Amino acid sequence: MNEPKEGIIELNSEFGNQIGFTSNKFTDLSYLWRKDNYIFISMIESTYKHKGNLTKLFDAISEKGYGIKVPTPFPLMEAILIKKGFRKTLERSEKMGDVEVWVNI
Repeated sequence: MNEPKEGIIELNSEFGNQIGFTSNKFTDLSYLWRKDNYIFISMIESTYKHKGNLTKLFDAISEKGYGIKVPTPFPLMEAILIKKGFRKTLERSEKMGDVEVWVNI
C-alpha cells in the first residue's frame, strides 16, 4: 500500500486520488488527516449532495486498511455515522481535553 504521510491529506493529492478525495466530489473546505492507522474526517463538504460520494470515500478508506474517525460531527454527519454503525467515543487531547470522536468499529 502506498501510505500517505501522517498529517493532512489534501484534495487531489496522490492518496486523495486513490480514495476518491478529489475536487470534483468535495469542496476546497474539505480535508482529511492521517494519524496512525486512522483517517480523520475533520471537515468535509460534498460538491453534489446525495450522490454517494461520502459512502464511496468511507469504503475506499476502509479498503486501504484504515479505520475512520470523525471528531465532533455536525448533526447531519452524526446521523450518517449512526446509520453506518459508527460509535461515539471520547479521546483525550493535550490541547483540548476530552473530544467527542466517532469511530467505525
